[in-house]
Amino acid sequence: MPPQPVSATHSPRLVVTLCTYNERDNIARLVPRVLEALPSAHVLVVDDSSPDGTADVVRQMSATDPRVMLLLRTTKEGLGAATLAGFQWAIDHDYDFVLNMDADFSHHPRYLPALKACMDVADVGVGSRYVPGGGITGWSALRHFMSQGINWYSHILLGVKARDCSGAFRCYRISKLRELDFRKIRSRGYSFQEEFLYRCARVGCRIVETPIVFEDRIVGQSKINIPEIVRSMRDLFLLGLDGIRDAPVTRV
Repeated sequence: MPPQPVSATHSPRLVVTLCTYNERDNIARLVPRVLEALPSAHVLVVDDSSPDGTADVVRQMSATDPRVMLLLRTTKEGLGAATLAGFQWAIDHDYDFVLNMDADFSHHPRYLPALKACMDVADVGVGSRYVPGGGITGWSALRHFMSQGINWYSHILLGVKARDCSGAFRCYRISKLRELDFRKIRSRGYSFQEEFLYRCARVGCRIVETPIVFEDRIVGQSKINIPEIVRSMRDLFLLGLDGIRDAPVTRV
């Protein structure tokens, strides 16, 4: 069923989720930019008890702006687990849309209005590096190769036809997220993005991509490492095997 228009008497509620671990410097600059781009939105920072005081910065912002909220997690279980916690919070608090983005300015706030606008026709809007107008700056040749490889791997194994399966810059329709069983999601690290898009496709989500230019972080360090890449490849392979045994995926 295609997305239904929101009633004129109901103003859709949107929350932007930012998953953080040691992003104190970035979060202090990013949250105001997010709210400047989407003044009617709320921002939920999902922090895994960062030792650098990220949560303290968010608490200070929340004290002066009720649109800013903190979800503090006591254990560090991976990016996927933190993202799911933010999604579940959005579901529990009856938002209409949840928009997830990285907290290090690699997803620039200038793209937020276009990503939100995808929801006029989609259930999942993807900020895509691999459609015309999209791109990446600041990456080595090796990282380009790995990103293209994981997307090809995802297309072959999972059958999801979005060009950018691995990016985290996405907006979701909450009514469709309610159809997912989060307990079935295997991935907790960086393969989470591919698996979650696959599961959205399986419940019939219409996926639309809008171009972004991904800019490698300036402040802080990337959490991507070789062991995490190996785990991600393993998780996607196992997910592909599960898909072979299940009903055919809805193609998008």
